Amino acid sequence: MDLDVRRTAVVFKAFCDENRIKILQLLSSGEKCACKLLEEMNITQPTLSHHMKILCDSGIVEARKDGKWMHYSISKVGSEYARKCLETLTSANSTETSEPCCRK
Repeated sequence: MDLDVRRTAVVFKAFCDENRIKILQLLSSGEKCACKLLEEMNITQPTLSHHMKILCDSGIVEARKDGKWMHYSISKVGSEYARKCLETLTSANSTETSEPCCRK
């Protein structure tokens, strides 16, 4: 998989905060309204909005508006992309021959 490094950085930014990890854990059981997320988290509404923007921008979370409330869920496409990025970045490619980095 050829990685779009900018998009990949946005994806991994979404994982590098404890609050966003907690939000993802809450969403793993299904769609949640922003009001339910606020009940579970010890953060303010503007802080939740900030975290949700990062998660949605990454593609890992999808948002849908229902009246005045936002509902969030984990995106299957976005989470699959994140999984493939991690797999690509952390797997050794045995088909490539590496040249020695230092010449004597």
